[in-house]
Amino acid sequence: MTDSKYEPAKIEAKWQALWDKERTFKVEETKKDKIYVLDMFPYPSAQGLHVGHVEGYTATDIYCRYLRMKGIAVLHPMGWDAFGLPAENYAIKTGTHPQKLTWQNIDNYRRQLKSLGFSYDWSREINTADPAYYKWTQWLFLQLYEKGLAYQKTAPVNWCSSCQTVLANEQVINGECERCHNQVEQRQMKQWFFKITEYADELLKDLDKLDWPANIVEMQKNWIGKSTGAEVEFKIKKQKLKIKIFTTRLDTIFGATYLVLAPEHKLIQQLRNKINNWPEVEKYIKESQKRTELERKAEIKEKTGVRLKGLVAINPANQEEMPIFIADYVLTSYGTGAIMAVPAHDERDFEFAKKFGLPIKYVVTPAKVSVSQSKTGVHWLSNQGVFEEDGVLYGCEEFNGLSSSDARHKIAKKLGAKLTTKYRLRDWLISRQRYWGAPIPIIYCETCGIIPVPVKDLPVLLPEDVDFKPTGESPLVKSQSFHQVKCPKCGLPAHRENDTMDTFVDSSWYFLRYCDPQNNQEAFNPKKVASWCPVNFYVGGAEHAVMHLLYARFFTKVLADLGYIKFREPFLKLRNQGLILGEDGQKMSKSRGNVINPDEIVEQYGADTLRLYEMFMGPLEDSKPWNTSSIIGVRRFLEKVWRLATDLITEQQTNNKAEEANLAYWSAYTTKKVTTDIESFNFNTAISILMEFSNVILTTAGAEKVKAIKNLLILLYPFAPHLTSELWEKLGERGYIWQQVWPAWQEESLIKENVKIIVQVNGKVRDTIDCSLGMDQAAVERIAKQSIKVAKFLTGKILKVIYVKDRLINFVVE
Repeated sequence: MTDSKYEPAKIEAKWQALWDKERTFKVEETKKDKIYVLDMFPYPSAQGLHVGHVEGYTATDIYCRYLRMKGIAVLHPMGWDAFGLPAENYAIKTGTHPQKLTWQNIDNYRRQLKSLGFSYDWSREINTADPAYYKWTQWLFLQLYEKGLAYQKTAPVNWCSSCQTVLANEQVINGECERCHNQVEQRQMKQWFFKITEYADELLKDLDKLDWPANIVEMQKNWIGKSTGAEVEFKIKKQKLKIKIFTTRLDTIFGATYLVLAPEHKLIQQLRNKINNWPEVEKYIKESQKRTELERKAEIKEKTGVRLKGLVAINPANQEEMPIFIADYVLTSYGTGAIMAVPAHDERDFEFAKKFGLPIKYVVTPAKVSVSQSKTGVHWLSNQGVFEEDGVLYGCEEFNGLSSSDARHKIAKKLGAKLTTKYRLRDWLISRQRYWGAPIPIIYCETCGIIPVPVKDLPVLLPEDVDFKPTGESPLVKSQSFHQVKCPKCGLPAHRENDTMDTFVDSSWYFLRYCDPQNNQEAFNPKKVASWCPVNFYVGGAEHAVMHLLYARFFTKVLADLGYIKFREPFLKLRNQGLILGEDGQKMSKSRGNVINPDEIVEQYGADTLRLYEMFMGPLEDSKPWNTSSIIGVRRFLEKVWRLATDLITEQQTNNKAEEANLAYWSAYTTKKVTTDIESFNFNTAISILMEFSNVILTTAGAEKVKAIKNLLILLYPFAPHLTSELWEKLGERGYIWQQVWPAWQEESLIKENVKIIVQVNGKVRDTIDCSLGMDQAAVERIAKQSIKVAKFLTGKILKVIYVKDRLINFVVE
């Protein structure tokens, strides 16, 4: 043994300092093979990095280190999603400027990331709250405004009358403000929007081109929510006005027994003098304004509503009269804000009809039920509840016996219904009545109206003279310095837009800025972006499945249409890491006391151990509970590798051809397995085979052992870069380990020599079988049992199996 000892804290600090000093992982523009590997950048919270971050970041770091050894140039940057509510809420609570806290948090995050040895190109670091960055966020707003994709309209917002502020949906918990628990209501305010709906169809179609997890693709499809259906008008008895509804199930119109309007539907106000119970209706409308759109969409909540007494609709299919209700499960944001209710064939309508005692009329039966048997089918359905599938029509006059798909077209033709396609996707509301965000670059002039800020005047800086106390308006309202502005068009006094942008705007284009982060003349140089983009591999949490990923896709398509880039999808391949749970199997949280601090793990076990452990826990995409005893096992593996390499320096070498052949096989096998596992992100199985390989080396002597240990170090390097860098240096090898070429393997090395193994039953020879050299006992047992000569002697219970490797196997039978 040498007198060296594995001391992670010492060697990790050494190599991190060297990587930092030499800018080892800085990537230059090049014409050779290249790849862009990106992590979802973090919000720098006061809590610091958590073990969930470490999991995803370790996965991409392993991949990037591997690619560099394959001779590929890798763009692997890091930055900060730095604007947002937590910093502003802290400012409100303490009086500390949010920038001060955010910059402190960024310093801490950077320290933590470097302490884990992640191979980022720190020369490309970005910060979305830096004016040098948000200047170009504002420029992008102006591009969308000029193209007609940014516009202003009055829209509902979540309002807390206690805090006097607008809340994001995420800040509303069970209808209450998360901060003061006051009941939240909906208010109408002027807001800025991006017209993402103009790209709805392309956003949907292009999902099929992406190598993304199936569940993420499905979530985006559902969020976009394409529906092909028909618009139908229902007359209101004794009124000139009509109610237009949108339905994807026109085949069920004969089963419609009532209509429902959203509480905000404009017809309600137009007909208020005709509604006999207006006070009751008005009260319900006010109550519905207290609920967010997310709460109103919830399937599990009890259905509520009020009948519009005095108003009756006429079903255009059969001329039957129908009552009209308002109910908050219908939204103006989808379809026309009005629905025909068919309780026999829609679950929500069914629940509502049962509560209010409304008719339930079955008009579609399962396809297996013939027309002559359809009465039986309807009777059967009435005992089953709701039948929501397509089928065969019954009780629908001349359409009886038609399939649902045929009936939809023929009923539409008879009624003159307009066939149309609608999307659940709504335009993106980007206004925030907040301080800590990028100001919207708009000026209001009494003479000229809405005027975009000229590009030469960007960035519109956040002012310092701001009172953070919530007043119901953006804190920017009362900043005198911010509003000392003249109209760029006429020169008269004017004022700026007070709202800031949703922080999702910042993260919708950050991957482009990494390609050219120091550019002061433009958001990015198109040639540099073309050199690296689109992103080849993107890794992050599944919680960003809809908002961030959808918005980034939208921005990419807009920028392509504007001619700034030549691709239409930002992230070609996406992978999600699963949650790391506490040791109790629950999601980590301070209240449960099960949070694991990565700083403490690094201090106790070392960064390499933490990296290796998080990859060894299980498949990357799975949720996995933390297990302290398992991390100790990983640390022991690294200590074993340390001993293997350091002992090799003084170990006396011997020659054993059989052992050398076995080691050559294991070297080739491990190289192939680790290579394919890294490329497929199956890191847990790669680590397993590395552990097996180390055990084989440990029990082997011979000249081949030297080569095997060096191969082990190279294969382990992406996972444990500090330890392997140190050992490579101790072995006296030329150059750094990361400068080595990733090993190849010879297929012929994977072919083992065959050996003859004697098979005995109770000590008597019954057969001889051919097996590969070094084959494990389980495999030899299987082959032996398949022998006819052996099988006839194994009719009794096998009490024991004795195996002498590569020589003999003996079954002891009762």
